[in-house]
Amino acid sequence: MERISLRDKKFSGHDDEVLNVVIVNAATISRFYYKDEYDPDKTVLPTCWSSDTQNPSADVPSDQRQAVRCMDCVHNIRGSGYGSSRACRFSQRLAVVKEEDLGSVAQLILPATSIFGEARNGNMPMQAYARFLRDHDTPAIAVVTEMYFDNDSTTPRLFFKPNRPLEDEELKVVSNMIDHSDTIEAITIGYVPYEGNQTSPFESTDGFIFSN
Repeated sequence: MERISLRDKKFSGHDDEVLNVVIVNAATISRFYYKDEYDPDKTVLPTCWSSDTQNPSADVPSDQRQAVRCMDCVHNIRGSGYGSSRACRFSQRLAVVKEEDLGSVAQLILPATSIFGEARNGNMPMQAYARFLRDHDTPAIAVVTEMYFDNDSTTPRLFFKPNRPLEDEELKVVSNMIDHSDTIEAITIGYVPYEGNQTSPFESTDGFIFSN
């Protein structure tokens, strides 16, 4: 499964700063803390993580849990990370398919800067975009979403906007990807397997309307 990187404010495998996708599914917002400095070139398990942003996940080893509750953790304090950031970072996993290849799922992990924040001058981070779609009674899976970088940000930050509705045949293809094994893998949070009969993460993600 492809994993879309945002390094250097470029989508991996693409020269453009814009990428059109369909959001097939999404995990709830999670948190990850790395004891050592994060190295994007190395695959290292986080020291501690939370799938609900409230408490360490059940599969975090007891000797690695940084606090009983995330709100009490020293790594949740502004300034505990680089600059004024928190050492324990928010993120959200999306399962997307590219407009030109609707049958192949890719994983996109959004940083906090791409999730939170209000819409300004038509530029919408993920939660603002989700609210926009909700207000227009539009499921995310029914539209092609344009993702583009914030040119004013010093770090990779994405904005989202609707590009066009899917054609009926396209929607049939994309709908079949909702429960695809790659989709499940892409939105699995932490290291706990996704249970197919649980409530869809889209219903827990602010603004998204999940339609099977």
